Amino acid sequence: MNSLFLPPGRVARRALPKSVTLAHGGGGTAMRDLIDEIFVSAFSERPVALEDQARIDLAALAGQGDRLAFTTDGFVVDPLFFPGGDIGKLAVCGTINDLAVGGARPVALSCAAIIEEGLPVETLRAVAQSMAEAALAAGVPIVTGDTKVVARGACDKLFLTTTGVGVVRAGLEIGIGRARPGDVIVVNGQLGDHGAAILNARGDLALEAAIESDCAPLHDIIDALIAAAPGVRSMRDATRGGVAAVLNELAEASGVGVRVRETDTPVRADVQGFCEILGLDPLYLANEGKFVAVVPPEQAESALAALRGHPLGQGATAIGIVTDGRPGRVVMETRFGGERIVDMLVGDQLPRIC
Repeated sequence: MNSLFLPPGRVARRALPKSVTLAHGGGGTAMRDLIDEIFVSAFSERPVALEDQARIDLAALAGQGDRLAFTTDGFVVDPLFFPGGDIGKLAVCGTINDLAVGGARPVALSCAAIIEEGLPVETLRAVAQSMAEAALAAGVPIVTGDTKVVARGACDKLFLTTTGVGVVRAGLEIGIGRARPGDVIVVNGQLGDHGAAILNARGDLALEAAIESDCAPLHDIIDALIAAAPGVRSMRDATRGGVAAVLNELAEASGVGVRVRETDTPVRADVQGFCEILGLDPLYLANEGKFVAVVPPEQAESALAALRGHPLGQGATAIGIVTDGRPGRVVMETRFGGERIVDMLVGDQLPRIC
């Protein structure tokens, strides 16, 4: 949305064509028309002068914490629209969540759009509007960005890259390597919804299951968790690789063992059935509104009460504990009384789920 040269005093805008063309990425009036009509009109409530950067008041940031958090993420989900969300909402929520699980309060987002020539303008408009609505609902504005158009076949319809800035509260130390034996592992609800929703939305399997993505911003529920359990050791949103990937990263980084109970792992009946039909493990399915938190044992009950008191945490449960045995290993106690190792996958069960 930046680096534009326009004749002084230009005001009139031409109607956009039905599809995006290479001219819309060329830096001229066609590009400016696209940016104004699609992005600026969605992201800003008032006219703005487009600069090459956004400017954020440092004093305002310092008043919220003592460290800056910074993250970036790319989104290539297929299909662009799915039950419970779309690539735009996913980009906003996913970037907010990457900040929030580090204990940061999200402040602002940027977005770069890589658009394939021929993408319907109305599709792009719908994505931008969805991003705007998600950002507004979360209270985290999209303040800058960029637009590029590539030839047909150079990308698949639309790719988004979003960057987020946040501020970490003073005195808060959260990290993947901070778990200690005896700590309790909690999740804020049912697992695997997003991965199952994306696979079902692709339509290759002709299944009738009505599964929606759990795509949601997590910063408010994480605020509630931190207030109730200020000693929280670690948090991660369970996206690609699911909860299994998070637990393995936790065990390795902290040099501890992890034991989880299958009977306490929350999965919706329709998602469980979906996985059984396809031979998938919901523990490895992606989520976009779920996170794993590690809390000291004395704060576990207050943590769960705070999570369950929030709309995004009503299914919160403790799924396991951190141990001093078998460092680096994740062990699941199965519902049949046995045990199995929960390894990190080499690849992903479902590509392009975010």
